[in-house]
Amino acid sequence: MALLRGMWGVLSALGTSGASLCADCGSRLRSPFSFAYIPRWFSSTLSSYPKKPMTSYVRFSKEQLPIFKAQNPDAKNSELIKKIAELWRELPESEKKVYEDAYKADWQAYKEEINRIQEQLTPSQMVSLEKEIMQKRLKKKAIIKKRELTMLGKPKRPRSAYNIFISERFQEAKDGTSQVKQNCICFLKFCLF
Repeated sequence: MALLRGMWGVLSALGTSGASLCADCGSRLRSPFSFAYIPRWFSSTLSSYPKKPMTSYVRFSKEQLPIFKAQNPDAKNSELIKKIAELWRELPESEKKVYEDAYKADWQAYKEEINRIQEQLTPSQMVSLEKEIMQKRLKKKAIIKKRELTMLGKPKRPRSAYNIFISERFQEAKDGTSQVKQNCICFLKFCLF
């Protein structure tokens, strides 16, 4: 891994992108500063990992959204989605079953594809794949936690001495425009320090 990071640094210093290095394999090198650096271009199986199938509601809403947009071209997407959700709730179970059956069939095909891919992976590729999945989960949890703290009114960091100095001098500065005040404060700061 260190070799790849070093190679990335040399290439970026020379102005060569990861895309030109990996032009033959058709994928791009990821930034070495990501949480887990897994070179996907070593194996085509990792890059062809399938996506999870759409749920029955998502499948229904994707099918209905163009219809609702055609009927109401000026409506916002949030309004259209509310109407689609209301329609889904009122939909009889017999019609919902069609979407649920399609989801179950897609889910079975997805599980078979996952099993086929995992049988082909080497133990080192399995470990790297598990690490990548774990890093994605941790990143998602961190984002959710940050969002919750923001919603709860997380306290801000305490002000630094520099911030206090600038705000006091900004209040004391004469002249009207903020640009002139900022230039005056910067000049005063360099004179004092």
